[in-house]
Parts: sequence; C-alpha cells; structure tokens
Amino acid sequence: MTDLQPPVEPAVANTATRTPADAPEHPIHKVLSFVRRSARLDTRLQRAWDNYADTYLLDIAAGNARLDVREDFRLTKDFITSTWGNNNPLIVEIGTGQGENVVAAAAAHPDTNFLALEVYDPGVAHTLLLAGKQQLTNIRIAQVNAAELFKVTEPGAIAEVWTFFPDPWPKKKHHKRRIVQPELAGNIHSALVSGGVWRIATDIEDYALHVHEVMDQLAGWKNIGTITASLPLEHVGKGNADLAADMPHADFPESERFAGRVLTNFEKKGLDAGRVIHDFTYRAVALQ
Repeated sequence: MTDLQPPVEPAVANTATRTPADAPEHPIHKVLSFVRRSARLDTRLQRAWDNYADTYLLDIAAGNARLDVREDFRLTKDFITSTWGNNNPLIVEIGTGQGENVVAAAAAHPDTNFLALEVYDPGVAHTLLLAGKQQLTNIRIAQVNAAELFKVTEPGAIAEVWTFFPDPWPKKKHHKRRIVQPELAGNIHSALVSGGVWRIATDIEDYALHVHEVMDQLAGWKNIGTITASLPLEHVGKGNADLAADMPHADFPESERFAGRVLTNFEKKGLDAGRVIHDFTYRAVALQ
C-alpha cells in the first residue's frame, strides 16, 4: 500500500451552533461535525416524543444549543448497569438518523444494550417511535455531542461503536469537520473493552480515503478488513469528484458489509445512485 499523507490534525466533532456552515470559525470555538438545524416535529413525531421520551431519552445534556454533556455526568459502568438494569455489553451508534438500524439491532439482540446518539429532533423522535412501538427495553437515546460524551466515558465501558454513513462534509475546506478524527479515535479507544471494535461505513469514496488516512496508522487500532478496495490517493471536494478517477490509486484493506447493519433507506439511495459502500472494522489493541 502506498504511504499516505499524515492525517489532518484532530478536530473535535459535534457541538452545534446556528451559524451557517460556511462561516469562519471563531478561534475559541470547537470544530463541529454537524450544524444544528431547527426542525418542527409533525403531529405523529411530537406524539412519539411525548409518549416515549421519559422511557428512552437520557437526561444527560447540559441544556444548551450546542448539546454539551452535563458537567456532572460520566458514562460509567455503574450508570450503564443502573440505566439498563443489567451487565450486558453496550453498543453505541453515533448518528443514528431515523433509528432504523439501531432499533432493528436492539430488537434482534435483546441480550445486548444499545445507546443511540443523534442530534436532530426528527431523528430522535422517529427513533423513539420505532423503539416505543416495539416496547424495547434494551435501548436508550441521548441527544448530545458524541465527541463530548466519549471524553467522559469510563475506560472499558463499551463493547462496540458504530458510525454508519456520517456527514461527508464534501467541501475540501470542511474536511476537518468530518467526525472520524484522531482525537475521537483516542477517546473511543479508551472507552472500548479490550478487543472492542469501531465499525464505520460510508458511500463516499473521498470519505473512505479520509478514514484510512486517520485510522490505519493510528496507534492502538488494527484494521481487520479482509477485502481490498482501490482508492485515489488525493482528496477531491464537492464539484470535482469526477477528477478522482484519473488520479493515482492504491489498494486498501476494508471489510465485508457488516451483517448487523440493516439496509436503511439512506443506504439504498446510495446504492441506487451507483455508489460503492465502504465498510471498515477497526479493533482496539493495546497501546505500545
């Protein structure tokens, strides 16, 4: 495999503002992996929120527009045991969207606990609706900044982390906003049990290259993919992605499609558009 350029410097994901995504960052502000957009809930989703939020939605947010975690909160093994009522392994999905995947996984694996992290109100409400209709007991939802939550997670508390089809931030100047970054990887590594995995999937070729650049040479992680993907060795931005086909390519190890991921409407749209799905499995190994 051809040597890659050093990854971009760590960028902290997920603390939302209502400023446009193109606005210049204030020097003391965190770099965000999403922009918080207000969205009104329709009658059905509002009813789901009213009916199920007390059951499924964790009260761990600081209550500000940035979705920070409360200063007094830590995601500890004791908190997990008391919240879920058992010592079953916990899987955390970052960016659950409409909740299709995480709810299906929770229904299929009642002996595993699931935590859905989502920032957008309609996505949270739809996840509440899906979980509530099935009366699931092994899932909870947190509407918080994922990167901040992993900073306050007790080491070894989580079995797996899933990040499926994160926002690609296609403009080159926004690539630093992509959620897969060294700082988050370090915090996830600490949060995982020994041998735990971080599963990632994207249908954006340039994002796949970004994942390899960040993760493949990062201490404490082993790419356990067994198939080969050919990717361009230079980044492209929104509007010139067609140039990638003529760039030098190299082979990278990736994974077979994760059998535990249901085919959501979002993934189906990508496939229908002719995009290739890139799956990654990174195992947390001991730091040297």
